[in-house]
Amino acid sequence: VLRDDFRLSPGDVVVAAGEPAVLECVPPRGHPEPSVSWKKDGARLSDKDERLTIRGGKLMLASTRKSDAGVYVCVATNVVGERDSEPAELVVF
Repeated sequence: VLRDDFRLSPGDVVVAAGEPAVLECVPPRGHPEPSVSWKKDGARLSDKDERLTIRGGKLMLASTRKSDAGVYVCVATNVVGERDSEPAELVVF
């Protein structure tokens, strides 16, 4: 089971370059409990990037760069399938 509705979809975030940014997401309820990953501008983010932390649905960027600006989507995945959240924009100035 994977319900349609995200309990919390990420919202737009505006930060100054060098500041940390946090995008929050609470996935839909599901059985088994869905895991959360993120996409930026349609491409899945790698957790190999040491500036990125994904913890319990939150995407944390330690020190934002201009190149981090874009449209982010939270993706909930379990054995049934996956659902994308509403998109959120990260603006870095």
